[in-house]
Amino acid sequence: MESDSGSTSTLRAWAGIDLNALRANVEALRARAPRAALMAVVKADAYGHGAVPCARAALEAGATWLGTATPDEALALRAAGITAPTLCWLWTPGGPWSEAIEADVDVSVSGMWALRAVTEAARAAKRTARVHLKADTGLGRNGAQPADWPELTAAARAAEREGLIRVTGIWSHLACADEPGHPSNAAQLTAYRDSLATAEAAGLRPEVRHIANSPATLTIPEAHYDLVRTGIAMYGISPVPQVGGPADFGLRPVMTLGARLALVKTAPGGHGVSYGHHYVTPGETTLALVPLGYADGIPRHASNTGPVLVAGKWRTVAGRVAMDQFVVDLGGDAAKVGDEALLFGPGDQGEPTAEDWARAAGTIAYEIVTRIGPRVPRVYVG
Repeated sequence: MESDSGSTSTLRAWAGIDLNALRANVEALRARAPRAALMAVVKADAYGHGAVPCARAALEAGATWLGTATPDEALALRAAGITAPTLCWLWTPGGPWSEAIEADVDVSVSGMWALRAVTEAARAAKRTARVHLKADTGLGRNGAQPADWPELTAAARAAEREGLIRVTGIWSHLACADEPGHPSNAAQLTAYRDSLATAEAAGLRPEVRHIANSPATLTIPEAHYDLVRTGIAMYGISPVPQVGGPADFGLRPVMTLGARLALVKTAPGGHGVSYGHHYVTPGETTLALVPLGYADGIPRHASNTGPVLVAGKWRTVAGRVAMDQFVVDLGGDAAKVGDEALLFGPGDQGEPTAEDWARAAGTIAYEIVTRIGPRVPRVYVG
């Protein structure tokens, strides 16, 4: 659900998306990698921020590539009229290879099965497919293992000679870029250089070589190559919070999550709150009901720990987060129905940040913003 009005006065809850902040973040990230192009990663509905509006804003700010995980995500960008180079990397057998080829979506290939699938689709479509070959340089997830890489690159070059594909990229992904100085970073960069050499020896001449994600863009300049892939940093969240917060990297959080209080009431001391009575009022107090719950993406793990700004002060979730709602204890402070509760944002109004919620829930800020669900309307500003 999207809203462009910028008004939240009648909404139960909302995720405010500051597109000006996103544009500024893209510019700051481009300055960090001045010799590389920038891929704006908009997978998972732009980490919960809205793929199409964020893709457009990122391109306006100088991004030249878009990145998605699933084919449907890439094809949705094309359906919205976005024609920028777009890479889609998470394929399974039977995927919409032909549709992607016809839409000029670059597809990622990590093994011989996928190369066969894309060449068959290209032959049927009578169109050259744009392919990025992915090497597993140590993450152990997607990508071809070093033992399989020579066969894959040789077969890809043979398909190029047939005119079925064009290898537009050679890429990989770092496992520990969010831990600067971790020995695997140097080991993976060495393995990536070896992968590039093998591809070159096979006769491949890709347009772009890329291995840097958000943390590598910020902290590992030697990983920048031709293209950096910025995901979470583009949304103003630090991928290396132990090194610095968003402001330390010239970034600003893009999402602000708020709601209107649905009820405010006085409760006596000793009153259990929410399922299981894991919170009991210490004395007579005021309870406020926030109409957001785990069905909206509020982590249940943040029961009794999640921070919320209500009536000018930080409060903590009182008791369990339920499916649609949770309670905060206001102590002796006053509030009224319809008042604003801010769960997280840039912090300008004293509200918590997504990183504060991540600490409260024992997770990472990526998960906090990405899990905000579709029944929370996105309200775009800028």
